[in-house]
Amino acid sequence: MTERRGLRERKKQRTREALIEAAVRLFEDKGYDQVTVAEIADAAEVSPRTFFLHFPAKEDVLLANADLRTDLALQAIADRRPEEGLAEVLVRAMDRMITDAWGNDLSNGLAAVRARLVAEAPALQARILQRYLATQAGLAEALRRAFPEHLDPITAAALVGAMVGAVSTSALAALQRGDGPDEVRRAMRQAVALVARSVS
Repeated sequence: MTERRGLRERKKQRTREALIEAAVRLFEDKGYDQVTVAEIADAAEVSPRTFFLHFPAKEDVLLANADLRTDLALQAIADRRPEEGLAEVLVRAMDRMITDAWGNDLSNGLAAVRARLVAEAPALQARILQRYLATQAGLAEALRRAFPEHLDPITAAALVGAMVGAVSTSALAALQRGDGPDEVRRAMRQAVALVARSVS
């Protein structure tokens, strides 16, 4: 039973990866607005119904790993040890997100395609902004709960906003410059270090 479940999960993950790879290729070749869900599904050799089992909408392919990445950061905050300070916990949370981005979105070209397309597609812009704000709110609340004696909701939101904003904009600048995955990761970690220095 466990082996069968493991096989099912691996097959599901392979299908998901095939959909992401197909979407990246098609978006690069034709542009975001010109690609349909049916075309992505066909290129991945699955049905449109299978596409929707993995992603609620076309724009969600470009945010394929966002939930997992947020969960990694939330877990890093929840795992705070009593002796750990605010900066240390925040840096660890961001580092887990950066490591995941480097291993997934940066290595398969998803981040670069997303960076190029975000300026062109209003639906994509709206979805990314919605996800961005939800992620920040979740991280800010988790950080406030981890440091109730130090943080009120406004301060927690400001710290997370500064950190996530710095990491996001540095990654975008590096991607727009044409940097590879290692250089983008380095830019994000530099942003984390800059913000961390201002956190007491």
